Amino acid sequence: MQHAPLARRLRHVRAPSPLHFPEEAVVPETKRHLEIRTLLYLVLKTFADRAAIGSDQFVYWAASDPSRCLAPDAFVRLGTPDTPFGSWKTWERGAPELAVEIVSEHDADPQTWADKLRKYHDLGVLELVAFDPEAAPGERLRVWDRIDGDLVERVVEGERSPCAVLGLHWVVVPAGGHPAALRLARTSDGAELVLTPEEAERRRAETEQAARATAERRIAELEAELRRRGG
Repeated sequence: MQHAPLARRLRHVRAPSPLHFPEEAVVPETKRHLEIRTLLYLVLKTFADRAAIGSDQFVYWAASDPSRCLAPDAFVRLGTPDTPFGSWKTWERGAPELAVEIVSEHDADPQTWADKLRKYHDLGVLELVAFDPEAAPGERLRVWDRIDGDLVERVVEGERSPCAVLGLHWVVVPAGGHPAALRLARTSDGAELVLTPEEAERRRAETEQAARATAERRIAELEAELRRRGG
């Protein structure tokens, strides 16, 4: 920002009263929560050339009140390359368009979730996704959209729903050794998942191995045919 260096050289009627916006906090996290969150973060990082990606960092939206903050399990701000950051301040970077919450035991309390939902409304996200791995099948995925200034819950059919911000599809599928994880797919049926770098490399290796096996089998067949004709 160009304003800050110039402003500090100017005279003011009083000294500033700096506010502290923490960048970290010690919050217990189960291993399953960590693994599902990390898997989703690695998927979202594949869009880092055109979006800033966060995971469990504080997001602040009130420059005069550090208590007004959230720490989404994942969030996306489009239109800017991904760079390292300790916390996200909307008055400097803009509000994330997409936020994801992996529901914990604490969030499952209706009042707690209602309070968090109000905060996301204040934050200004366009799409909020909640994934509860403990819920019954068909109830694990919930989505809210900002429409006419309101944040309203979407009707989710089964465990698939469009990701309006990214132009993809949310799906609940087994992944990472878990019976249910939140993933993004390029097709509405979930058949073409957006892969993590590790998954993409593993698929590439499997494809190359299958191609080599096919080529070797074909060579063996041709050699056998030549021997037969020669005999």
